[in-house]
Amino acid sequence: MAQLHDLTALEQALAVRRGEVSPVELAEHYLDRISSGSVRLGAFVTVTADAALIAAKAAERLVAQRADLPPLHGVPIAIKDLNLTAGVRTSLGSRIYQEFVPAIDDDVVTRLAAAGTVSLGKTNTPEFGLPCYTEPDVAPPARTPWDLDRSAGGSSGGAAAAVAGGLLPFAQGSDGGGSIRIPASVCGLVGVKVSRGRVSNGPLSGDVNGLASNGPLARTVADAAALLDAMAGPMPGDPYWAPPLAAGETFLGHARRAPGRLRIGRYRRPVLADAEVHPDCVAAYESASRLLADLGHEVVDTDPPFGPQLVPVFEVVWAVGAAGIPVDPPRERELRPLTRWLRERGRATTGPAFAAALTEMRQAARRAIEQSAGFDAVLTPTLAQPPARVGGLRDDDDPAADFEAQKRFTPFTATYNVTGQPAISLPLHWTTGGLPIGVQLVGRPADEATLFSLAAQLEAASPWLDRRPAGW
Repeated sequence: MAQLHDLTALEQALAVRRGEVSPVELAEHYLDRISSGSVRLGAFVTVTADAALIAAKAAERLVAQRADLPPLHGVPIAIKDLNLTAGVRTSLGSRIYQEFVPAIDDDVVTRLAAAGTVSLGKTNTPEFGLPCYTEPDVAPPARTPWDLDRSAGGSSGGAAAAVAGGLLPFAQGSDGGGSIRIPASVCGLVGVKVSRGRVSNGPLSGDVNGLASNGPLARTVADAAALLDAMAGPMPGDPYWAPPLAAGETFLGHARRAPGRLRIGRYRRPVLADAEVHPDCVAAYESASRLLADLGHEVVDTDPPFGPQLVPVFEVVWAVGAAGIPVDPPRERELRPLTRWLRERGRATTGPAFAAALTEMRQAARRAIEQSAGFDAVLTPTLAQPPARVGGLRDDDDPAADFEAQKRFTPFTATYNVTGQPAISLPLHWTTGGLPIGVQLVGRPADEATLFSLAAQLEAASPWLDRRPAGW
């Protein structure tokens, strides 16, 4: 007999509407699972059980009143610990902010509450979201439930570990260089980096570099689409606005329609590092290529959008972003070695040099988008390697080596933070040892709709929902 966590998020929302399960039952079920599984997976930093049950009871009253319910009414979720949550500790993965309690919510948190979701707490993230592994000082390492010796990735590692381990039906994450797609790949999930301006980063983020966006992590394409429907939309003052869908359309609706025959480019030469792509990642890429061709799509080899000359430019922008996070100077030494190293690089960059790097990055993005204009989507590996072992990328004694190891691990994802295009990682492949390997599909600018249609078609042709890790 199916348990509540076997249901998809959309199935849970439907069960709430029909009165087959209550929001309180769902919250209690997941809180019990978090209590027994979060430390093992390094999934949560803070669990807000009391607040969650209060919210669930309020949601239950609305069901009893037969009120007009929002689409995800009563479904549990959690918020990444980089996102502000009013009255709830938000550590940013750092001991510097370990006791920080914001007075306001990020706009995405407000939107998720308006969609009816019930937050159970804050998910684990590395310090300031900077590395692609989640091993902060304020929580245990986030681990993929497919192999507890291996990392859940980063920086949305706690969110991915929670969803893949059945502690949440779906989760909010954020992605500035692959931070949703990397954990999605190593945890066997669907992870979506949305178009620049699709989801607000307000009210405080200045979006100076335009790299980061909030987005969904889910077990199915439909759940991810429904979660994006809840998140999407600009807020006053946002510097970027992605054009909305046509009136009456939803991303979930697009996930339920056929994509038609598409022209899909593909490449597997790494962009951000001189890295070797592991045979398992090549196998995933080739298998996805064959599946796309079998589904009737035209699959065409193409070149990567950037060459190695863009790497130092991206690194300048990334380091300046790290340096811009407020830290009390006497406490700077408490930061992780990688964080200190990046901040030192950022502070050594002059204002004109930063402006020049931003300009060069945006010109490169324009050329990349022009290059791929003949394709409806582009296929790449999500990562160059299978899931890394906990501690396998981290090097506290040599942060520069740490950063290089990260680039070799994930040389494909950050490209599309630069261009601002939507990208999705899909769990279409598992190794013979049972580890998930994702593939990345990239859409035209602001065209998540086609990505969801295509991703859902691939999911139907090669389903993954019944694959569950030990301990599920």
